[in-house]
Amino acid sequence: MREPFAARLHFVPRALRGPHAALIRTLRGYFSRAPGWVLLTTRGRRTGLPREVLLPCARTDGEIIVISTYGTRSDWFRNLRKDPRVEVTVRGRRVPARAEIVDDVFHKRAIVTANPFFPAAPFRPLNALARTALRRPSVASLRRWVTPRPVVVIRLERAGA
Repeated sequence: MREPFAARLHFVPRALRGPHAALIRTLRGYFSRAPGWVLLTTRGRRTGLPREVLLPCARTDGEIIVISTYGTRSDWFRNLRKDPRVEVTVRGRRVPARAEIVDDVFHKRAIVTANPFFPAAPFRPLNALARTALRRPSVASLRRWVTPRPVVVIRLERAGA
């Protein structure tokens, strides 16, 4: 499968690691509760140290769906490929989870069709418009966009499981 163009721009988020970390520190309370975002903690593939990243996501019952914009070049993606045990921050608490990488194009398209990502709009009318009148073109665009990118399904682990 061909690599997405954005993968060639992966130097941008690497260059912005400092501001990204400051943003997470400053707005941790908001992002740990925001429905369209997840604070994902992986283990560094070389160091084994915890690595936290803020990612846009779609949430379903017990699952969080994330798409790697930069393809397989994202550090968080490489980390969870080596160790799929991750943690997500939910309401200020880290919760253990397991990540599954979905590579099959038909499965990826089915996932994003059922759980489309919509940018969180600050006003209810805009959110309603995105989820109703604009849903069909948004889903069609998302199905094309997701084709060269890995989709990750993160399943929260149940207590005592």
